[in-house]
Amino acid sequence: MTDPDLSIVDAIIVGGGPRGVATVLRTAARVAADGGPAARLVVIDALEVGAGATWLTGQPAQYLNNTQADATTVHPDESTPMSGPAAPGPDLVQWARSVADRGVHHHAPWVLEEARDLVGASFPSRRLQGVYFRDQLDAAISSGHVEVEEVRGIVVDLASSVDDPGERSLTGVVLADGRRFGAPTVVLAQGMVQARRSVEVDHLVDVAERFGLRYAEPGMPAEREYTGLPHGETVLVRGLGANFFDVIGELVAEWGGRVEPVAGDPGGRLHYAPSGREPRLVVGSRRGVPYRSKPDGGRPVRPFTPRWATADWFEQLAARTDVDLAAEVWPAVAREFARVYLEALTAYAPGTVTGLWMSALDEATSQEEVDGVLEAAIGDARWTWTIDELHRPTAGEQVDAEEWRALVSRLIEDELGSMSDPARHPRAAVNGAMGALRRQIGRLTRKGTFSGVSLARDVLGWFDGDSLALASGPPADRVRLVLSLIEAGVIELLGPGMVLEADEHEGRFRAASPLTGKVATARVLLETRMSKGKIPDTDDPLLRSLLDSGRARIHCVDGIATHSLEATGAEISESVPGGHHLVAADGTVDRSVVVLGIPASSTQPGSAIGASPTVPSPLLAGADIAAKQIMAGRMATLDA
Repeated sequence: MTDPDLSIVDAIIVGGGPRGVATVLRTAARVAADGGPAARLVVIDALEVGAGATWLTGQPAQYLNNTQADATTVHPDESTPMSGPAAPGPDLVQWARSVADRGVHHHAPWVLEEARDLVGASFPSRRLQGVYFRDQLDAAISSGHVEVEEVRGIVVDLASSVDDPGERSLTGVVLADGRRFGAPTVVLAQGMVQARRSVEVDHLVDVAERFGLRYAEPGMPAEREYTGLPHGETVLVRGLGANFFDVIGELVAEWGGRVEPVAGDPGGRLHYAPSGREPRLVVGSRRGVPYRSKPDGGRPVRPFTPRWATADWFEQLAARTDVDLAAEVWPAVAREFARVYLEALTAYAPGTVTGLWMSALDEATSQEEVDGVLEAAIGDARWTWTIDELHRPTAGEQVDAEEWRALVSRLIEDELGSMSDPARHPRAAVNGAMGALRRQIGRLTRKGTFSGVSLARDVLGWFDGDSLALASGPPADRVRLVLSLIEAGVIELLGPGMVLEADEHEGRFRAASPLTGKVATARVLLETRMSKGKIPDTDDPLLRSLLDSGRARIHCVDGIATHSLEATGAEISESVPGGHHLVAADGTVDRSVVVLGIPASSTQPGSAIGASPTVPSPLLAGADIAAKQIMAGRMATLDA
């Protein structure tokens, strides 16, 4: 017998962000093509259906997407391989223009204001993008092809049940408050799930509670409180990635200091005049320096044409399944970085580069040899640089206070030059090369080219992080703001290898860098970092329940665990039912459950990336596969 409290629908989508919205859109498109009755869907999100945690419409305006507006959509085009029908819809820029043309938006006045200012090269606020996703969901509902029940709640478990009329198998979804829904198909689209508290974070929380300290633990920025910091006091901050720049934008808006351009500065330098409400932010991370900036919008960039890491070379590697990134791929990538740096530097600072460096690079077979070529070729200390500095700004060496100040000053100058002159600046050339080569390496990852050891140790262990830091950084304006705060003394970079401790004798947090020797203590500690969807330690109660009970397992390659759930492959063909199904600990496949995106990123490489017009999108392809499964389960219901 079916549970009388079980509300039965055609499908349940757990997660109301872009993947959940895209699944609703693709289901509506399939229903429209089939001409049947509306599909009945339940969409559940802990925070906001239509936006999800990343794109909450109530978050601060200063939290930005670090992808340009013209690279955002939730509607597939012919570039994305899928078997479902086409159903065009507006991308973010087109939608914003339509809002501006109407002159009003029902959500809030700020939507119209931001939509009017949006152009293709803009970096939209996350909240505006959330309204875009919500409007696309509303359009699908208005089409009449889907009936959507929106539920705000936390899903804690799945349970099997049986529907009497046709003895049809259903999967039940159980919420923390006891509500239950059942459907033949459940789609898991939770997005950027976070991690359980580590032992370290647990300790810091405990110390904060016992000593009356303030601690903002790791997590989604929109779910944390960073404002209201004590004026003039030291505040410790850990994390120098994308979230850090968003938090700084929010804090500066609160402080009210003046941000002014420095007249005549070729790099677009800003000057920050404090208001007196600022604390002193001492900031650190593993790398110790901020993510590299994107170039100024609209400026030409240096084209990248590989010499060694060519498309043909990558194609040969793609035929294998045992490639070691560190030993076989990285040396060629390092040579490309060195080449573009030296080529750009030769033109940018004539007379700086000497010797037969190209032939030396042709012979180099390791990063160490490439670094040797760079050291021999560059005669001006202002421009010395090695590949090792991508991972370790001080090359792992201890530096004194003056050396660290000089390194930070050079970082500022390099960033200003790279942003303002991306077609010529040597560091911009390296960033651009990383952007091109990370796509090729991503393609190898999607094909299963790397051995399990290399995937875990190299791709997930360091390359993904380094490539994000170089090629997927924040907007230039936001970086200039951070640089101005460094020059104003509001932000102090602690150094690489940040170590955090709780000084229980003094009742304070303590931060240190073993490489710079810098130490700072404070009563406030802000974490501007998050776990980026690593599933083995997730705090998502549903995924935790599935893993702990053996109904899901971590995906392994060559016996080496990844950071993701295991799911079956992408089955695009209409002749093959389903795809992306959950795999249990014993290897059995649950064909009633479809897993999309970040939680299964190792079996769905690229699905963590937002969809862009004219670019094949694993996110949208996965949504269409989920819609195919929803339709198959629905047809079984209609036939019953």
